[in-house]
Amino acid sequence: MPRVSFVNGQFVRHRQAGVHVEDRGYQFADAVYEVIAVAKGRMVDEELHLERLERSLREIRMEMPFTVGIFRLKVAELLRLNRIVNGSLYLQVSRGVSPRNHQIPSAICPSVVMTVRPMISPPQEMFEKGVSIITVRDIRWRRPDIKSVALLPNVLAKDEAIRNNVFEAWQVDDGVVTEGTSTNAWIVSKGTLITHPPTNGILNGVTRRALLKIAEKEGASIEERPFSVGEAMVADEAFLTSTSSFLIPVIEIDGEKIGEGTPGPVSRQMMALYNNHVWTEDA
Repeated sequence: MPRVSFVNGQFVRHRQAGVHVEDRGYQFADAVYEVIAVAKGRMVDEELHLERLERSLREIRMEMPFTVGIFRLKVAELLRLNRIVNGSLYLQVSRGVSPRNHQIPSAICPSVVMTVRPMISPPQEMFEKGVSIITVRDIRWRRPDIKSVALLPNVLAKDEAIRNNVFEAWQVDDGVVTEGTSTNAWIVSKGTLITHPPTNGILNGVTRRALLKIAEKEGASIEERPFSVGEAMVADEAFLTSTSSFLIPVIEIDGEKIGEGTPGPVSRQMMALYNNHVWTEDA
């Protein structure tokens, strides 16, 4: 069955999908995006994703291109056409097509692209045994809180992780761990969950936000504060979260074992709670 994408109001075959060469998303990274997990035919944490999309657009002086109701209808049709029940949705909104000029143009129509694909989860071994990561210098622009498509620094950091045969790279700014290339960073110290606060220095991940709500409901001890590489090295546990990976324990940072070098009890508990959140119909 041919794969189908949504491009500017039309459902088209994926191989034929495209945008104009002067689309500002292509030429200036003047665009934002969201990746949303789909479980049992529903978007996981839909409201949080749409809230973040609206915020990202607002921060680059754009408005939502359509209502939530229309968005749901388009996504439902896209899932139906691709026969996907469990998968992921990629949504990108650019400012639109205009002759190349740094100045933000007025009165142009935004470009909206959506694609879906079957769910691709990391190997089960990563959840059971944990993963190793490295730290790299955070060289991104100063607004990573906007989910912009300007991801070249993230791509370079991820490539460095792969070249070092590890799963992820945590980015470090002046000794402080900000976040991964496509994940949020967490440590556990004396039973307390610690993660960087939602400042302009990180992307406020939807899985991060959902897990904080779950942990709070469970009565867990939580601290949203910066933590250093040194603090992470001596933490009892560490893990990362993202829409595509959910929650994966971290057992090694820069070659140094974290805790016992195996997924700890808090990481395992949070992983189980979040999985239940994803796969429960009324979540």
